[in-house]
Amino acid sequence: MSVVADTAKHSMAREVSHIPKVYTEKDVLTAARERMSLILSCFSRLYLCVSGGKDSSVMLQLCAEVAREQGRTFSVLLIDMESQYQATIAHVERLRQLTADVVDRFYWCCMPLSLRNAVSVIQPAWICWDSDARDAWVRDMPAHDCVVNEDNCPEDWTWFYKGMEFEEFTYEFSQWFQRQADVPAAVGIAIRSDESLNRFGTIVSTTKQTFRGHGWTTRLQVPDPRCLVYHFYPLYDWKAEDIWGAVSRLDLEFNEIYELMYKNGLGIHQQRLCQPYGDDQRNGLDQFRALEPETWEKVVGRVHGVNFGNIYARTSLLGNLRSEKPAGMSWQQYSVFLLESLGLYAPELRDHYHRKLQTFFHWWHRNYGIGIEDVPDEADPKLESQKKAPSWRRVARAIEKNDFWLKRLSFGQTKTDKALLAKLRRKYRNLVCLEDAEDAQLRKAIQEDGDE
Repeated sequence: MSVVADTAKHSMAREVSHIPKVYTEKDVLTAARERMSLILSCFSRLYLCVSGGKDSSVMLQLCAEVAREQGRTFSVLLIDMESQYQATIAHVERLRQLTADVVDRFYWCCMPLSLRNAVSVIQPAWICWDSDARDAWVRDMPAHDCVVNEDNCPEDWTWFYKGMEFEEFTYEFSQWFQRQADVPAAVGIAIRSDESLNRFGTIVSTTKQTFRGHGWTTRLQVPDPRCLVYHFYPLYDWKAEDIWGAVSRLDLEFNEIYELMYKNGLGIHQQRLCQPYGDDQRNGLDQFRALEPETWEKVVGRVHGVNFGNIYARTSLLGNLRSEKPAGMSWQQYSVFLLESLGLYAPELRDHYHRKLQTFFHWWHRNYGIGIEDVPDEADPKLESQKKAPSWRRVARAIEKNDFWLKRLSFGQTKTDKALLAKLRRKYRNLVCLEDAEDAQLRKAIQEDGDE
């Protein structure tokens, strides 16, 4: 049967009163402890992958209990991706101190890894802890002794290179860890099969190699047949209710960011510690803004596409974007970047500019035979200022200034534009502010639509 909470430790415990399901003849807590006991008994080399999330936190604390009973120790791998909640880092630090008696080595890795950036097609990836972007880091690098970074990583990490993918790093780390003692090694991973089809497939695969036939283990496929590394998943048959039930019943430490998520309207099945620039970026970015505003302000300035978030930081859709064209980006690329970034926060405003730009380019093609493919990146500055020549720089500057009517591209105010402005004011309310409107006609239109 599943473990459920008898009493609520905190507000989320109200959601754990589900009908228990039978997975084996044992409850999942007993089964998980037995799996951990088996691995600790059979492997002298063992580390757990910890992220600060609810699943890995429970796995670490349960494994520590079993290790104490057996007089064993193990290691921990934490990949710190820089752009994380302060609550997560504080929670991991508490776990590190709580398990110091059984963790012989805590690898707190702050390495420059390449991570997904889904908020921009211009910069589809970003590098955390990049020394070249130190001034933009979301937070300072931890200073305690267990931190592993570019300056103090082991000399035999010849396999590492700056910009390595997350998955490649964990793959290489496992092999390096096993080679340190040249004996079989085990890696504890807190995945639950009910979270995704991919994770379910990892567990039920009939083609994988396992440790002694246990389906909750998988041998890592590596080129060297002498390298024996087994991944084990002690919580694979747990559900979210079981995680919070264990936290409540066993009085385990938990990341308080989940409590904030719950109070912000996210149920226990919706809560994720995803990085803010991933494929669910809009949810991730909004979540950062709501839960840790002080972290949000640093997050929006960290990578291209997200620094556009100063729209939110300034609380207005009408203010100047205050962005700068990166040196390696053309004015055309920069224009696209501005539009796509604006679309993260106000798709209607992005589409408004896009429609006008189509009209702008069509006019130059019809009257002067200059197709969009012929528009130069830059034209004579004097002609640009006189609106006598098209250029991508002129387009970018208009968007950058949030020129709502696009007067810089020779447009005037229209009834359609005024109707859109009214719609934006109704939808975004305090994000369309009179004080941020520099254009006199725009200010007048806002006032006519309703006093601030």
